[in-house]
Amino acid sequence: MIITQTPFRMSFFGGGTDMENYFKENKGAVISTTFDKYCYINVRHLPRFFDYSTELSYSKIERVTDINDIRHPLIKNAMQLLDMHEIRLTYEADLPARSGLGTSSSFAVGMLNAFYALKGKYVDKRTLADQAIYLERVLCDETGGWQDQIAASFGGLNRINFGPDGYEVLPIIISPERKERLNQKLMMFFTGFTRFSAEIQSANSIGKSIDRDKYLSEMYWLVDEAEKVLTDKNTDLDEFGRLLNHTWKLKRKTGSRISTETIDELYERGMRAGALGGKLLGAGGGGFLIFYVQDEYQETVKQAMSNLLYIPFVFENCGTRVLYYAAEEYKKINCWR
Repeated sequence: MIITQTPFRMSFFGGGTDMENYFKENKGAVISTTFDKYCYINVRHLPRFFDYSTELSYSKIERVTDINDIRHPLIKNAMQLLDMHEIRLTYEADLPARSGLGTSSSFAVGMLNAFYALKGKYVDKRTLADQAIYLERVLCDETGGWQDQIAASFGGLNRINFGPDGYEVLPIIISPERKERLNQKLMMFFTGFTRFSAEIQSANSIGKSIDRDKYLSEMYWLVDEAEKVLTDKNTDLDEFGRLLNHTWKLKRKTGSRISTETIDELYERGMRAGALGGKLLGAGGGGFLIFYVQDEYQETVKQAMSNLLYIPFVFENCGTRVLYYAAEEYKKINCWR
């Protein structure tokens, strides 16, 4: 039996520049972090007592004898990719899917990690990220960027650069005290809306314009500015919040489905209550709002957003990992009764 734990991520700057069709022609970069909310994948070989050979439990339960009959595209393609057979897979998570935190990519990374472990193999974080990108973007043909898979695999607070030759993960060097202050000033609220990221990304990519590339280029520039704020101990950390407000205003201009009237109203409510900046996490359309709030205004912001669920969190640094490993002997058979 294998149990993997894979964190969710929050992206602060550069979202959209991690789309392959953008960074192959332009420079792309993001600043993101993982935090202490996770998805858990439990995988073991299914005993041969049943009239089905594979059992999957996520938001639905599937029992099949042929992998091709699996309805969940990520699971089906991952099992075919790694030649997995006769398994029982269970998915659990601390936060809901389709909420802007890279949940599907965390699931993909954690599942691949579990499959390899069940085979008795260790794979490094880059391999897991690469295969999760291939799984989602190629095999499942889902529209989206690359940052989620990389963040879930590597973990931590990073700058991730994208270009024609691929990507590089650069941990942001920041003192523990400054990092903790950043963590304490960030407040996250659940808007209650969920959506499919791939659908939002696809809708927003229609009608690509020179203006959209101009906004993305400026969002890339803000990655440099935000990294300077984080790493320069003499710079006021509050500037990070002001830059968040700037990047959110730009992000809203890159697609018609990034925000909604309700999201805009919630965001302005948080700003009026004292937040210096913030943004909607993920591709857009709903999910989680994050605000940068100075200590003296945090209670006021909580009261202003009292109709939303407040989610405390702590940054994490590990990325995906195997929590429990128990080797299983498995011999493949050629047919199933």
